[in-house]
Amino acid sequence: MTSPAIAFALCLPLSSVGLELRRLGLNRLSRLEPKPPVMRYEHEKPGDMIHLDIKKLGRIDGVGHRITGDRSRRQRGAGWEYLHVCVDDNSRLAYSELLPDEKAASATCFLIRAVGWFERHGVTVDRVLTDNGGCYRSRLFLTACRYLGVRPKKTRPYTPRTNGKAERFIQTSIKEWAYSQAYESSAERQKHLNPWLNFYNNQRPHTALKRKPPVSRL
Repeated sequence: MTSPAIAFALCLPLSSVGLELRRLGLNRLSRLEPKPPVMRYEHEKPGDMIHLDIKKLGRIDGVGHRITGDRSRRQRGAGWEYLHVCVDDNSRLAYSELLPDEKAASATCFLIRAVGWFERHGVTVDRVLTDNGGCYRSRLFLTACRYLGVRPKKTRPYTPRTNGKAERFIQTSIKEWAYSQAYESSAERQKHLNPWLNFYNNQRPHTALKRKPPVSRL
């Protein structure tokens, strides 16, 4: 039933009905449609598929408002750096790097290093899942995939949940590493990345792995 129909049936002003529907979050037709079911899946063995994604992080030039809570003293012009992440679908084993940009060359070199890192852990990568970002659609990236023997796959447009394992790892990284303490500089934050990754892969219990760390799947 539309808001005019509700207003007519209840003998109420249309504006009042509209305000109430907005308050209840029912003012848009899309809000009334059921959300698509969450499709959870897991590939059979490590390396069957890795997930790649990128998160833009503000560079640190002094302790920021996320830690102090003070937005009145904001640093400007510090710029950005980009967290490139790679997560194995089966084991959740993860590899990350902080890079200066998200261009094709950076994403491609990251893929090559990530595949090599997984190989050193006994994992042969078969497929790589990415979103439709320009760096992942570039000729350079696709050429590297062919060279590495890795089959590229893309998520459906406008459906970031398709790459949910990478998205979830990014959120964990932000909470437990990137903004977990008052870093004085980006260099200090970067220095803490590898120790945190080592903890994540080898010690941190993972809910989807029955409270075991990712390395337990290898």
